[in-house]
Amino acid sequence: MLALERFALSVDWINERVGRGVAWLTLAMVLITFTVVILRYVFSIGFVWLQESYVWLHGAVFMLGAGYTLLHDGHVRVDVFYREASARRKAAVDLLGAAALLLPFVAMVAWVSWPYVVVSWQRLEGSREAGGLPGLFLLKSLLVAFCVLVGLQGMAMAARAILALGGHPRVPEPGNGVGEV
Repeated sequence: MLALERFALSVDWINERVGRGVAWLTLAMVLITFTVVILRYVFSIGFVWLQESYVWLHGAVFMLGAGYTLLHDGHVRVDVFYREASARRKAAVDLLGAAALLLPFVAMVAWVSWPYVVVSWQRLEGSREAGGLPGLFLLKSLLVAFCVLVGLQGMAMAARAILALGGHPRVPEPGNGVGEV
């Protein structure tokens, strides 16, 4: 049981660090968007690469921040029954949800996106727009990063549920002990 606890805390630590780092991209995104608007509407100047950069940052924030959001229970949940449930019932729902829904979904996304990402890397794919950013293959790689981060967090959720259902005395709370790996 100690291994499950350490695994959950390790995954939490990873997603916490990635999420906090990615949060800074939102500041960059706002500043770049502001710059694009000023350049376009005040000076009538436009750069495709600059416009693409804030769209790419937006994609990075969502793809890399999904594991962090799951860690902090920030995804939309229909909790009509869950909210009032006992800790044991919540653990059962979390285990079933992770095993039957979340992890198969992440596996399917990984399976479908892998060839897409590999071909993009083989071509060192860039923007289709003249003057666009050259590293589109890096952006597409975020699909794989999304699968890894969300999949790991889903496994950590399942590990917590197994600990709770097994009556483990110290079930680590998501996001607690994040710096203690």
